[in-house]
Amino acid sequence: MPAWTDQLRFAFQPVVNLSTGSVAALEILARPEPGEVDVLATARRCPDLDAELAALAVRTAAHHETLLPLHVNVFATTVAELPRLAALGKAVHDIGRRPWEITLDLVGPFTHVPRAALLESVAVLRDEGYRICADGVGDGDLSLRLLGELAPDLVKLDASLCARLDTDRGRQAAVAAMRQLCERIGGLLAIEGVESERQYAAVREAGVQLAQGHLFAPPARRPATEIYLPPPAVRAVNGPAVPYRPPSGPPVAQFLQPAALLPMSASAGAVRSHLTGFPEVSGVLLVDTDGVPVRAIDRDRFLLSLSGRYGHALYADRPALRLADRPRTVGADATAWQVLDVIAEGDRDRTGDDVAVVDERGRCMGVVHLADIVRALAESRVEEAARLNPLTRLPGSDEVNGEVDRRIAEGRAFALSWLDVDGFKQVNDGAGFAAGDELIRSVGRTLAGVAAGEPACRVGHIGGDDFLVLTEPDGLEPFAAALLDVAWSAGGRPVSLSLATAVCPPGGVGGHHAAAAALAPLKKAAKALPGASWVLGRPGSQRTEIRRGSPLRVPGPAGPGFPAPPGQSGALPPGQVGRAVG
Repeated sequence: MPAWTDQLRFAFQPVVNLSTGSVAALEILARPEPGEVDVLATARRCPDLDAELAALAVRTAAHHETLLPLHVNVFATTVAELPRLAALGKAVHDIGRRPWEITLDLVGPFTHVPRAALLESVAVLRDEGYRICADGVGDGDLSLRLLGELAPDLVKLDASLCARLDTDRGRQAAVAAMRQLCERIGGLLAIEGVESERQYAAVREAGVQLAQGHLFAPPARRPATEIYLPPPAVRAVNGPAVPYRPPSGPPVAQFLQPAALLPMSASAGAVRSHLTGFPEVSGVLLVDTDGVPVRAIDRDRFLLSLSGRYGHALYADRPALRLADRPRTVGADATAWQVLDVIAEGDRDRTGDDVAVVDERGRCMGVVHLADIVRALAESRVEEAARLNPLTRLPGSDEVNGEVDRRIAEGRAFALSWLDVDGFKQVNDGAGFAAGDELIRSVGRTLAGVAAGEPACRVGHIGGDDFLVLTEPDGLEPFAAALLDVAWSAGGRPVSLSLATAVCPPGGVGGHHAAAAALAPLKKAAKALPGASWVLGRPGSQRTEIRRGSPLRVPGPAGPGFPAPPGQSGALPPGQVGRAVG
């Protein structure tokens, strides 16, 4: 071995899956010995040395006989100059690992790295099966443009973003933006530096899927098989510590567990030795030379077959294929609901079998366990039910506000509307609260019915007689027609509705608070119109458009987002009723 190998040691730190509470992988960290030459500083300037360091890291992991996937740090310069990382590839082959069990954590600096060469090298490594992680995001020189072009499988946020995440709105916004980016590119979001239970709750609430930190386990000379996980009761400052879940269901990659892989030629005896040697393994996948699952072996059924009369004599030295089933697989972009569909379509006696997750070339990335999927979906349903208004079964403002912030982060235009019943207190006083409740339920059903045909729409019941509607700017008319062009009544008394809409172009507002503030004066203007009414405006513009209603005088826009010019009230002058003015 080269002399420099005596100047450092390696430590292992678990990467924790926050959805399953299990160790998803191990990051291997090089630690130079005190007083010795800093090998890492030299490797930063010498790609060949850096590649040898990565190779030594995986060889060191092999001595500990861990089955967990590995994270290996490599400088971006090294990847750009050595497209195939031959030394690492040889080490992975020599220890019997496969490239798709290795995640390459790309470490900066990135500023002077040739962009085209880096992207080409990453494409080559990804084609060989390696997973790519952008490391230290948020406190380095990795530009957003390059981050988007890399489209990494994993974005790992720097530990500096984890500090004060529970109280710092700026850091919360930064993490939310990265969460949105990961959703769009199909990657996972990780963070380093989780040191306390408050930070743990904050990262879960922010939607982070993987985490590292001393709270779970510090770096150690031997791989950690047990970690500390805070109890479910731990809560963040702003509410329950539950991960963000997209409307279509949590992604299956969020529940990924390491897979036990053996070649198709493996004997039943070899499989048995593997299962008895690693009691935590629930099954084995037999894969071809490309890592594509060909057969699946369930632990319980396999061991039962071998333990039966003459079982060992019949099968031990024969191919394990005889006791295997066809694997059940889903793509890496599948959701938890799609996993349930795959399980439901299979044989009933295989309900508890693992489901293999494969990449676009069919190579196994890991497995998901039914128990993790069912638990997550059950929690999702409970959380969803807790957020629904008991009268209309519509979500509250949080879901709509969250979607507003996501569209702002994406740079998308949107229209946010505020709907309410005119004189609702008088409706309740005159017709009774039961009639008022039925009216609110009817309005909620109408909103939900229209929203069902508008995929980009979100509706929410704020409380009382107030509703929120979020649509594309050109998706408002179906709601207006269904709500304003029909006769409403409560207890035989005619009732009218008012609708106020703020159409927000990209960059028009900074967040859902600003959008809500822009709606307030428009709502006041709409309610000043007799009968069913609809007033529309845009942040930063003095132009107010009346889509429904015929007033003689309407208060113009004012307040946050709609400043009135000096000396003007913003009121519609006579003769311009029912038209847009500006």
